[in-house]
Amino acid sequence: MELTHVIKRPLMTEKGADLKEKNTVYVFAVDVNANKIEIKKAVENLFKVTVEKVNTVIVAGKQRRLGLRKGLKPDWKKAYVTLKKGTKIQQLEV
Repeated sequence: MELTHVIKRPLMTEKGADLKEKNTVYVFAVDVNANKIEIKKAVENLFKVTVEKVNTVIVAGKQRRLGLRKGLKPDWKKAYVTLKKGTKIQQLEV
């Protein structure tokens, strides 16, 4: 898998903002088939930082309805990327 296809987008949530301020942890939506090693390489190459650790979570898709029809949104993967102390990603700072 190409490294540019691993990371889909950064997730900006309240929980993610708290983690970023306290522990230099960034949260990304990543490809479901990506593993921790690929996520680590992608973050290090795209943002030029040193990654200390990567934790991943599979988020189950929610059930949706449109009239009588029921559907299911797809499952997706979330990655919590911990950076080395004293480093931060400049592109994601707002």
